[in-house]
Amino acid sequence: MSNGTILVVEDDRPLQDALVTTLEGAGFNVLAAGDGGEALKILGATAVDLVVSDVQMQPVDGRELLRRLQQRAAPPPVLLMTAYGTIDQAVAAMREGAVDYLVKPFEAEELEQLVARYARGGKIAAEPTRASAVALPIAEDPLSRKLLELATRVALSDVTVLLSGESGTGKEVLARFIHAQSRRSAGPFVAVNCAAIPDQMLEALLFGHEKGAFTGAQARSIGKFVQANGGTLLLDEVTEMELGLQAKLLRVLQEREVEPLGASKPVALDVRVLATSNRDLEQAVSEGAFREDLYYRLSVFPLRIAALRERPQDIRALAERFIAARAATPPALSAAALDQLMAYPWPGNVRELENVVQRALLFADGAPRIEPAHLVLSAARSSPAPIAAAGLADELWEEETRRIVAALETHGGLRRQAAEQLGISDRTLRYKLSKMRAAGIQVPGDRAAAAVEHR
Repeated sequence: MSNGTILVVEDDRPLQDALVTTLEGAGFNVLAAGDGGEALKILGATAVDLVVSDVQMQPVDGRELLRRLQQRAAPPPVLLMTAYGTIDQAVAAMREGAVDYLVKPFEAEELEQLVARYARGGKIAAEPTRASAVALPIAEDPLSRKLLELATRVALSDVTVLLSGESGTGKEVLARFIHAQSRRSAGPFVAVNCAAIPDQMLEALLFGHEKGAFTGAQARSIGKFVQANGGTLLLDEVTEMELGLQAKLLRVLQEREVEPLGASKPVALDVRVLATSNRDLEQAVSEGAFREDLYYRLSVFPLRIAALRERPQDIRALAERFIAARAATPPALSAAALDQLMAYPWPGNVRELENVVQRALLFADGAPRIEPAHLVLSAARSSPAPIAAAGLADELWEEETRRIVAALETHGGLRRQAAEQLGISDRTLRYKLSKMRAAGIQVPGDRAAAAVEHR
């Protein structure tokens, strides 16, 4: 019984023959074309379940073939093949509608698995299981709708995704959505905040360790990579990882196996990796703060989440979701209050909006509407502590923030000197600064200091 009809589009004749032979051996009916123009003629006369096409061909390349197919009423799915040096073209093509891509050279088994995924029994592979526990990200703004559309398509593949954007934009929310939409949704979703864990602990946490592997290792730990087997591992704020550990992470990603500290043999991995960063990774690479080879390994498919000020049409829907989540009888948001929210620049992004809504509910105190008087936007910009019901934890956080800001101002925004004055490590300071930014606090010398310290 045939598994469906595949059209292979490849201008290298020996490779074309090998692809046809491989797919026929896997039970598919296979047609072949030497370029996009020839493929279009075949597709005009024959229905296929999947097109497997090279990117670089003459005279009609794979992307042009994709564009012409996208103009049809019901185009077949397109799986692209590309050399390592043209991955950016394949990524751009996925944005234009391709379902996935393979990087040459690839194993026959990898080709068979992807083709079976997208063309099974003459039909496109079944939609992934939606995890009802994961809320659909808010996407009222055209910019957000486009991002969510792309994330949904990318979720169907197993490519590594790098989510970038300012603190508080919702990178982890989108990561959980990608996992929930993927074929790994029944597997675990494991998140690790690389900025919140000391360097010496992060390696053991990620890769695991045997009992007695180091001082204090009183029991065996399997590590986050192994915990995520069959599912997704999120490396949150991966740019905060020190260079030595970056090299070890690169090896794990390349070899698809991990060797726990103190273990005698590696453990095979079946994990999809997602990573997030609130920094400009290309700049971090140029400054020597992040390995270039690891950057390319993680940034197979980059997705940038826009700041909230860039997608204002999301503000109302986000505010209403936060109100509904925190109030038994949700008050309405008045037009005047909404106008104020829309006019505010939101330096702390979605996380700051959530804090503002929480404060507004306290001040509204059961009123049927949230009015401008209930919004404390200027306080959100300058002070992280809630004005109402401030407790000891709030006072300590406010005092700690004042001291950090004062130390940074004293040293012209240079973080290393500020950390020394405060008696904390550079990593601890970075973590605290990330929390401050998420609360909408302006960090003195933010970008200039980072550039100076990484020269």
